[in-house]
Amino acid sequence: MNTARKICVVTGTRAEYGLLKPVISLLRDDPEIQLQLVATGAHLSPAHGMTVEEIERDGFTADAKIQVDLSDDSRLGVARAMAETTAKMSEALDKLQPDLVLVLGDRYEILATAQAAMILSIPVAHIHGGEVTNGAFDDSIRHAITKMAALHFVATQEYARRVVQLGEQPETVFNVGAIGVDLAISTKTVTREVLASILNLKLTKPILLVTFHPTTRSGVSSEGEISEVLAALENFAYCTIVFTGVNADPGNAEIRKRIADFVAQDPKRRSVHDSLGQVNYFSLMRISDLVVGNSSSGIIEAPALHVPTVNIGSRQDGRLRADSIIDVPTDKARIRTAIETALSPTWRERAAKTSGVYGSGNCAKTIAATLKTANLGAQKTFFDLR
Repeated sequence: MNTARKICVVTGTRAEYGLLKPVISLLRDDPEIQLQLVATGAHLSPAHGMTVEEIERDGFTADAKIQVDLSDDSRLGVARAMAETTAKMSEALDKLQPDLVLVLGDRYEILATAQAAMILSIPVAHIHGGEVTNGAFDDSIRHAITKMAALHFVATQEYARRVVQLGEQPETVFNVGAIGVDLAISTKTVTREVLASILNLKLTKPILLVTFHPTTRSGVSSEGEISEVLAALENFAYCTIVFTGVNADPGNAEIRKRIADFVAQDPKRRSVHDSLGQVNYFSLMRISDLVVGNSSSGIIEAPALHVPTVNIGSRQDGRLRADSIIDVPTDKARIRTAIETALSPTWRERAAKTSGVYGSGNCAKTIAATLKTANLGAQKTFFDLR
């Protein structure tokens, strides 16, 4: 009789999969764990790089592939996609019958997964709870998932406190640091020459690594925001500028189109990639002079590699910050000034001395070991602060 604990990992985006990958590897290689893997969301979208193929190239097999219609990036379209994901995920989890579902982050497909698992009485383990991002509806999604989860893996002690403040039992909350920091530090990178060949760029310094997603709680349209960002970047024609792909939030299509047009104006110094892959991404970050945009990677991982960040707009408002980060509103003049400041020798020196705030330990190993031994039969009860 097979008594291995069945753990189902659900992933919907390239970024989240990159963070989950070391945990997935550890679970797969443990004889006392039966790994199940479900791919959904942008992984199965050609417009977002069809990154399920990346999962398969890494040697993993998806036990279920949940196709969702992402063609309509309006708010109503995203709400419909979330409902579709909930329905299809319920069917998949009912068929797989896992002992535990592991999810990371705060995207709507992950909320759909947590909802399905909760109703099916399957315990949920959640990575990266307790964080605050006031500029995105992900903030509410993250806290909602916390209330559906039985186990919580958080990145700082402050985030652990917040999860307990939400009524979660302290013994179910584990401060493990951020997997992204572990990966940024430990990933074996490719050479500059190999990376230049992959990106089809000379990678002439200075190098700007840019990621910009829709700000779903902003009063400004996606078109308005990306216009300001690109207008600022026009002033850095002497830089190599590499864009990573836009996520599937409402308004992503316009951002994607505007970036493609911007890159086409100077393809010798600019490029855009739906998915660089973990090795190439961290290889590029290591040699970049600056990370620009509104991605959590600029907040969590860039400081660990001592790379300055210009964080634009409100999308990441509320996250704990390192001293190497410059926060700036979505205004072309302010963005330009911030980039000039971050590229200065003084700020580079500041970044070199900065320590990240998201740990640097054995995050993935701790998560895998806890998943293996955690008591999954306990009744979830509310913890009252006294």
